[in-house]
Amino acid sequence: MTSTPPNPVLDSPQTKIWQWQTFAICYQQAGTEGAPVVLIHGFGASSHHWRKNIAVLAQSHRVYAIDLIGFGGSAKPTPNQPIAYTFETWGEQVLSFCREVIGQPAFLVGNSIGCIVALQAAAIAPEQILGVAMLDCSLRLLHDRKRQTLPWYRSVSAPILQKVLAYRALGHFFFARLARPQVIHQILEQAYGRTEAVTDELVDYLIQPAADPGAADVFLAFIRYSQGPLPEDLLPQVTCPVLSVWGEADPWEPVELGRQLSEFPAVEEFITLPGVGHCPQDEAPELVNPILLEWLEKHSKSSHEKAL
Repeated sequence: MTSTPPNPVLDSPQTKIWQWQTFAICYQQAGTEGAPVVLIHGFGASSHHWRKNIAVLAQSHRVYAIDLIGFGGSAKPTPNQPIAYTFETWGEQVLSFCREVIGQPAFLVGNSIGCIVALQAAAIAPEQILGVAMLDCSLRLLHDRKRQTLPWYRSVSAPILQKVLAYRALGHFFFARLARPQVIHQILEQAYGRTEAVTDELVDYLIQPAADPGAADVFLAFIRYSQGPLPEDLLPQVTCPVLSVWGEADPWEPVELGRQLSEFPAVEEFITLPGVGHCPQDEAPELVNPILLEWLEKHSKSSHEKAL
């Protein structure tokens, strides 16, 4: 499937602020016609991680790329005062966004933990979600239940690190050492199958929010979050169609383990991308955008026909 080249004037996204539970939430919006689509980033990222996709999708859809609370340009309140950084919280944030900003059911497209946020939203309020597209869904291999299946020498290190980082001074020192351009660049080169996609622009987008007050505490809160839902917990609760796309070169979320998720009835298609790593939307937009457009077109027609 081919897509119309984006018009840089008409389709340039606008950055906006929405107030949710008194907190400022940043999002980008583009497109004026078609079914609404919400793009949900992964851990440590932001709506800018969709900068290669927004304008293309906006040719035929109303596109919203949201910064989850705690990330990007959104507010970063102290954990548990009152916001807990959990998938339930982020799922409710996305659902509130669909109700208050979009005003109607929407498609959700997620990357990494953004996929679990999307599944969580679809499980909480299925009537608000038209479909979920997952790009390299986080398998949450550091989850308490997942660690029980790992060899002992792989399962003991994470809890020790979590306990060490629970000391705030040590945790902030660790975050400061991590939130440096050269370190972020190295991490991305490990995660990306196409390392040429790791640019200074990308690193800047990811590192700027790290300087915000509260960013370190949010990071540490999620590092210690080893509970909550797994994708295999949520998929049986999802009634909308689910598309799963996976980079075959993803070193963090192995494609063979990801393939197991395609066995759930809600997952209608599992597509792999050779040579692509953990962030397909940024590494290979020329592959991902047509896949998403075809899937959105198919289910937009289906949803419209059901509404008639």
